[in-house]
Amino acid sequence: MSDSPTPLVEMRGVTKRFPGVVANQDVDLAVYAGQTHALLGENGAGKSTLMNVLAGLYRQDEGELFWNGAPLEIHSPRDAFERGIGMVHQHFMLVKPMTVAENVTLGLAEGFR
Repeated sequence: MSDSPTPLVEMRGVTKRFPGVVANQDVDLAVYAGQTHALLGENGAGKSTLMNVLAGLYRQDEGELFWNGAPLEIHSPRDAFERGIGMVHQHFMLVKPMTVAENVTLGLAEGFR
């Protein structure tokens, strides 16, 4: 029996392809509760693509996602949000009359796809 903590979020063997480009290939990432994590890399390294998979904006072509050790299926940003996963994008465009919180959850409105 292992005393190792279970990652809160884990990505195993995640691959994401676009026409003519492999953005992520066989990526593993484990995120543990109570720790600070940084995802670093050059421009075009696939950092945003990987986080877009976790946030439900993209579906991985290969690989698995886990939440507290259990298999995780994310089909939309709403699925991710319901599990406490969200993302503020680097080039975030605000709708001026709305608060920051309203802008972050804008895509979760009923009927939004």
